[in-house]
This record gives sequence, C-alpha cells and structure tokens, in this order.
Amino acid sequence: MSGALKEVRNRIKSVQSTQQITKAMKMVSAAKLRRAQDAILQMRPYANKLQEMLSNIVSNAEGELGGELAQERHVENVLFIVISSDRGLAGAYNANIIKTAKAAIRERYPSQHAAGKVTIWNIGKKAWEALQKANYKTDARFKDIFLNLHFESVQACAQAAVKAFEAGEFDVVEIVYSEFKNAATQVFTVERFLPIPKVEAGPNAKKSDFIFEPNKEELIAELMPKILNTQLYKAVLDANASEHGARMTAMDKASENANELLRSLKISYNRARQAAITTELTEIVSGAAALQGS
Repeated sequence: MSGALKEVRNRIKSVQSTQQITKAMKMVSAAKLRRAQDAILQMRPYANKLQEMLSNIVSNAEGELGGELAQERHVENVLFIVISSDRGLAGAYNANIIKTAKAAIRERYPSQHAAGKVTIWNIGKKAWEALQKANYKTDARFKDIFLNLHFESVQACAQAAVKAFEAGEFDVVEIVYSEFKNAATQVFTVERFLPIPKVEAGPNAKKSDFIFEPNKEELIAELMPKILNTQLYKAVLDANASEHGARMTAMDKASENANELLRSLKISYNRARQAAITTELTEIVSGAAALQGS
C-alpha cells in the first residue's frame, strides 16, 4: 500500500508544479493582452475609416482611377497571407487559423490550388509549420515578424504583396487572421487585400462626393499604399491580441482543470491512506489475539 501512496503523492506534486506554470503563463498573457488590446482598439477605428474611404473612392471613381490595385482580373495565381502565432499553448487558436485558411483555399480557389498556383506567405511560425507539413506552397520570408513587432516590418510585407500584385505574380491577395473581440472571443476572418474591394451600393444609395486637393490621381496614388500598409498592420495587431487572449483563457482553464485533478487525487490519497491504516490496525489486533491465544 505504501507504493500506491507514494505514486499518488508524486502525481499530486506533478500536478501542482504544472499548475504553477499555467498560472504564471496566464499572468504573463494577461499583461501582454492589456498592451495588445490597447494597441488594436486605438488602431482599428483609424484603419477601418481609411479602408472605407478608399473603397468608396474606388467604387465611385470614373475610368481607371486607382490603377492596377483596384482592377479585377481573371484569377490564376493567388496569394494568402496567413497570420498565426509563434508559440503554442493557446488553446485552439492556431488550429482554427489553419482550418480557416485551408477551408478558404478549398472553397474559393479549388482549381488554382489543384494547379499549384496558391502561395501562402506566413506571419507566425505555427501556421507555417503546419501548412508546410501539409504540402501547401508556403513562403517563410515574413514568418518572424512577431519576434520584433513594429509597423516597418509589417509594411515591408504589405509593400512586397503590392509589388507582386502589380507585377502580375498574383491576381488576388487574401488575408487570413483572427479579429479580436475580447479575451475569450476571436472571429477567424478571410479578408480581401488586393484588388481593393469595392463597396456594393444599393439602389437608393447616394454617390459620395469628395473634393480632392491635389488632383485625384496624385492623391490616390499616394494614399493607396499607405492605407494598404495600415490594413495589414491592423490585421497583425488583431492577431497579436487574439493570441494573448486565447492563451490567457487556455491557461485559466488549465489551472481550473488542475484544481479538479488535485481534488480527485487528494481524495484518492486519503482513501489509500485510510486503507493502509486500517490494514495496519487489523494486523496489530490479529497479532495481539494470536499472542493471547498462545
């Protein structure tokens, strides 16, 4: 019986050690989440308004205003920018990003994927590892952005995508990321990056009337790259906040599960201990009775 008691004690110590780690990880993620949440909440209204303004201008423009970046093409070559995290232990966060990317490729571009014309640029290591293992055509040039997250590194990715689109390497660019709602809720999203999506106006919609200074062509040529940089940066900040929220929630659940397991193990330990004591008492009483009988 002592062997069984020792085994249960070891399991209790192991669970307690694991629980200390999960609690520490939860606290770290909570601190990082506050900073990441502040960053995306400050950025989102600005980025959304810029994107809305650009889409409205392109939608209401006459002729070829907006140039190649707003021009719809026959889709042959597709680029996906898939944003995941560098580390695991974030619940189903990375698995859902990968699942969303695979579903989008399968449902939207099946013939292009079958022909090997779907390329994936990864931001974050987890999706890159999984998609590479699944034999998708991946590119790791931007996967380490989260090691030193700042606007310039994201801007380099956005500009590279714009140049590749302008050069005809890709006919459409999509972003797969997780939109942050709160610590427990993320919305896994596929968003068009290029060509710039146009706003579908209803039958009674009024045409937006913009006053341009300087002229339209010059202003749009200057604004478009900046707004596209901001759009991708917003997606990366969303993903960053989502990752920390998912990890904080996962570690909180892990700590709760450890409490339940500890409670169960302690009950098992007490039962084994009581059984051992009962066995010892029985042996003592039996020995005493044998001595009296002799």
